Amino acid sequence: MEGAAESRGEKPHLDRSRVEVRRSARRSRTVSAYREGDRTIVLIPARMSHAEEQRWVAQMLEKLAAQESRRVLGDDALAARARELSAAYLGNRARPVQVRWVTNQNSRWGSCTPSERTIRLSHRLQGMPEYVVDYVLLHELAHLLVPDHGPSFWALLEAYPRTERARGYLEGVVSAARLPHIPGARHAGGPQEPDPAGSCG
Repeated sequence: MEGAAESRGEKPHLDRSRVEVRRSARRSRTVSAYREGDRTIVLIPARMSHAEEQRWVAQMLEKLAAQESRRVLGDDALAARARELSAAYLGNRARPVQVRWVTNQNSRWGSCTPSERTIRLSHRLQGMPEYVVDYVLLHELAHLLVPDHGPSFWALLEAYPRTERARGYLEGVVSAARLPHIPGARHAGGPQEPDPAGSCG
């Protein structure tokens, strides 16, 4: 659903007060942007001129705003999406009684309480690609069935075709933000790490 401003033919409001431009010598042509908390990070080639930088920043802010107006789900829509994912990938066995966004969860992307069948997703996921939100949501749904990160847990997530792509996206965000965890990390042949993508109480 497009934002109200777009429905009137107007451009979304662009806030440049919290924009950080990062130049990279390894980038030759590509420009990308993403949200990092309340900031917007724009990645550009090191050789780009100041004028080009300003043009690309404006373009990427507008693009992100348009994407987010379509992507941000309310709590009710998030709960409905959880039911759809459970039916599609978990045989409808994971049935949370509550799924909601929270703003006080900055050290992990999602968490759940199996005994209460509740799931909470960090507001930092809002505006990220749908398949990424789906992955974190499915991750927490799977924890309602299997609380640890053993083989049974990962077998459940293998049904979702974009698991590795979503983990790669989140790893990139974590690396850029220098956060202390990698969501859904697992290491073949080594001990399991604590659940960084979610926590089940």
